[in-house]
Amino acid sequence: MNLRQAFAKALKTFRTARGLTQEDFSDVSSRTYLSTLERGLKSPTIDKLQALAKVLNVHPVTILVLCKRSTAPPCQAPSYAMAGALIGSNSSIRL
Repeated sequence: MNLRQAFAKALKTFRTARGLTQEDFSDVSSRTYLSTLERGLKSPTIDKLQALAKVLNVHPVTILVLCKRSTAPPCQAPSYAMAGALIGSNSSIRL
């Protein structure tokens, strides 16, 4: 899985886990743009990542950590159950 696809999966995982719709991001992004991000067709800028993370109520790095874990070799890749732990935590992430 490449990084763009990993970001797409992470973004959608966080969004659905929070019970948010694509329309809930209308203050920071169009539904069409969010859809292209979630399908891995585009990559966000750092500023857009920050805006999306704010709506998700997570630190932008949290989304990127989940991306990195998605691109790890299979023996190192955790299940997406870990997303729940990341989503529920507002504390600092230790890498």
